[in-house]
Amino acid sequence: MGFGAELSPASSATKWLGFVTAVWVQAISGNNYTFSNYSDALKTLMNLTQLELNSLSVAKDVGKAFGLLAGLASDQLPTWVILLIGSVEGLVGYGAQWLVVSERIKPLSYWQMSIFLCMGGNSTTWMNTAILVTCIRNFRKNRGPVSGILKGYVGLSTAIFTVICSALFNDDPARFLLMLSITPLVVCFAAMLFLREIPPSASSAEDKEESRYFWLFNGVAIVVALYLLGYDFIPNPSKLFSQIFAVILLLLLASPLIIPIYSFSKGWFADRAQAAAEADVEGRAAQEPLLKQEIVPETQRRPEVEPAENGGEVRRKVIGEDHTIWEVMRSLDFWILFVSFLCGVGTGLAVMNNMGQIGLALGYADVSIFVSLTSIWGFFGRIISGMVSEYFIRRAATPRPLWNAASQILMAVGYILMAIAMPGSLYIGSIVVGICYGVRLAVTVPTASELFGLKYYGLIYNILILNLPLGSFLFSGLLAGILYDMEAIATAGGGNTCVGAHCYRMVFVVMAIACIIGFGLDILLSIRTKNLYAKIQASKRSKKTVSEKSETRR
Repeated sequence: MGFGAELSPASSATKWLGFVTAVWVQAISGNNYTFSNYSDALKTLMNLTQLELNSLSVAKDVGKAFGLLAGLASDQLPTWVILLIGSVEGLVGYGAQWLVVSERIKPLSYWQMSIFLCMGGNSTTWMNTAILVTCIRNFRKNRGPVSGILKGYVGLSTAIFTVICSALFNDDPARFLLMLSITPLVVCFAAMLFLREIPPSASSAEDKEESRYFWLFNGVAIVVALYLLGYDFIPNPSKLFSQIFAVILLLLLASPLIIPIYSFSKGWFADRAQAAAEADVEGRAAQEPLLKQEIVPETQRRPEVEPAENGGEVRRKVIGEDHTIWEVMRSLDFWILFVSFLCGVGTGLAVMNNMGQIGLALGYADVSIFVSLTSIWGFFGRIISGMVSEYFIRRAATPRPLWNAASQILMAVGYILMAIAMPGSLYIGSIVVGICYGVRLAVTVPTASELFGLKYYGLIYNILILNLPLGSFLFSGLLAGILYDMEAIATAGGGNTCVGAHCYRMVFVVMAIACIIGFGLDILLSIRTKNLYAKIQASKRSKKTVSEKSETRR
């Protein structure tokens, strides 16, 4: 089936069924953000200092540096193979951590534990690459909503795991790790069956239908997020209540299956109605002129800027065209995007990795609510920014990086609030950091595809994701670890501890400055890409006009 062909009911339903399974994979692929849920157990069993514990958290993020392998494989291997590699690697990585925390084996050496944490972190890059590359290629005219929904469920995954673990395992860190190791393998198996590349929409009508379905996905996702948020405000839920809550949560996650079922039914009934009129259509076709103007789908049109003629001077690619990796590395726009991304996600990861110790330093005995708040509000940042940025491109040609700039300045305000350490500031800071971290992830993913094309998008995405281990190392491993240990006092077991607002105050101040630098870079990129987004807006409007004319002629 060619890229300009209409999708059959089965193909359309498979496309949406694949997207539903992609949502499920993303809902369990945020296990890298759950380190705070079991880090204290590791620290106690291995007698670690805070700097050593932070270095372990960096090890799991370093695993994402090897995501370049997943990026290279995404252009060579089918989606199901990439998912299989990621899920098996996660089984080994988190399985080893479970053996240690459950005390089924003696604590591993520090370097051995680092390797298994690295494997767990790397497993998510294979799953995320398979999901994002396939779905953005399948729904390339709705990249913002696709990115927002998929990244949104990654943000919810921490809360999903936390709620299910609380309901089934009473917050036991060992059982939590067992769930992290087995669940991705089971969910990825469903995606292996149904997720594959299918031709994207070829008409404005199909684009509109996709947009309507994405609004339904957004609605379900928001209900799931609010449902999870409500759990945090229930004081001391009983075991039975928690179990019922978890069952309803699983039903909500399964509810998007209605969309592929509806898509198949709608297409099947439409085909039957069309078959009844085929004889009349064939009769009319015999009277049509042999030659008539062909309306070429946008995906088959020649680019606005043609390459140099044979024998002429080879020109450099401009943003908006498919770039090779070498051309991306030579692009100033890429490095502006890369560094601004580092300022946002690096500081956000530092907060997430240290949330357990931040909460304890400020006198909170139970820090799980802050982990859930960051996760759930990160979801709202991702899903809303994906839809809103797409809407304003179509409406006013607003560059996507402008939304990154807004998130950076808001994140700086959140860090200042946490540095002041007023009563309740950790609640507010957790929400602000979650939202802004979510915006950065959801907006940067489609931005990279719009600036540098989809041909090598899998590898480009994983180069950008190098900011996760790099940012974790700089802001969590070095900055937070060293400054915390400077304020901490030694404990009898060989570790250390710190209590008080002073423990992380300077960390928050430095991270606020980093966000202000990122804000300036995002403003610069918005100015440099203004013309590109004007062209994207014109292209969307042109396609709509062509489709309307085509419908009128029928």
